[in-house]
Amino acid sequence: MPYESDDYLSRHIQTSGVDLTSKIDELSELATPPSSPNLKLYREMLGTVVRMAQADRNRWDAKIMLQTLREMENAFSRLEQFKRRRKVTVFGSARTPADHPVYQLARELGATLAKHNLMVITGAGGGIMAAAHEGAGLENSLGFNITLPFEQGANATVQGSNNLLSFHFFFLRKLFFVKEADGMVLCPGGFGTLDEALEVLTLIQTGKSPMVPVVLLDQPGGTFWSSALTFMQSQLQDNGYILPSDMRLVRLVHSAEEAAEQIAQFYRNFHSSRWLKDSFVIRLNHALNDAAMQQLNSEFRDLCSHGDFQQQGRCDSELDEPELCEMTRLAFAFNGRSHGRLRELLDLVNQPQNWRDAS
Repeated sequence: MPYESDDYLSRHIQTSGVDLTSKIDELSELATPPSSPNLKLYREMLGTVVRMAQADRNRWDAKIMLQTLREMENAFSRLEQFKRRRKVTVFGSARTPADHPVYQLARELGATLAKHNLMVITGAGGGIMAAAHEGAGLENSLGFNITLPFEQGANATVQGSNNLLSFHFFFLRKLFFVKEADGMVLCPGGFGTLDEALEVLTLIQTGKSPMVPVVLLDQPGGTFWSSALTFMQSQLQDNGYILPSDMRLVRLVHSAEEAAEQIAQFYRNFHSSRWLKDSFVIRLNHALNDAAMQQLNSEFRDLCSHGDFQQQGRCDSELDEPELCEMTRLAFAFNGRSHGRLRELLDLVNQPQNWRDAS
């Protein structure tokens, strides 16, 4: 289908028998709070639905559109209450029996993450998902279930609770697994687990998802993930399909405490990141000292498309998140490609000896 610009679609609405553009403007302003910065976005959403109605798509297309919007709006609404809590998504096989060592490890993982005040997100099913939720308890668990005629029902921890969301579409469920996660822990599993592992790495590697810690967890002596990493290194890295630094996007551990420590260490100084026009901004809990800034500009200049690293104070262009306005910012013109190297930079930023206020 040929590309149609937004301008073309807008003219299509304006030339209809009824002035739909003014109707959309009126409805948008009636429905949106006066102070909302999102008015333009809501107007465009309504315009998209109107264009689809004008084209009168087939019923299956319309149902997909409706179900997608409903599920997303419901998820946004339900998850608002957990907005300020950090969360870790745990993946693994639904078929892992309760007497398996990895099941016990996943239960320990859930309990350990809860002790660190981290919520545990799983697909709400059995096996590894049930184990992680058992360890975390309902108060620290979120379940993203998929509605199927067979295979999976919600596990006992989240069944029937407000902490359970059900999705009709796999792609929406996967979106929220990633969107809500401040970290990922992957236990051994089947096709679904491998799919999630590779998709998460692809999203982070390409910058389509924010950088988060990705931890591969296996039992002591287990070879599931070590074999996978050997394959990635010999077949992907050595053949030039990925950069050597891309292997830094994952960390292999063999205990629940190690997994939790990897996540906690990632957020020692790093808080979050975002793009502001052409500048990539990393929010820091602690400002970096002069020696650390010199090291960044010497060892990580390859990450900059031009210029160097600059430390900044309050940024008035980020007033959409006022609670974060006072944080120190590390800003640079990121080339948008070397995300494995970016992870290496964050490892340096998170070392206490590089902070200005380190004792």
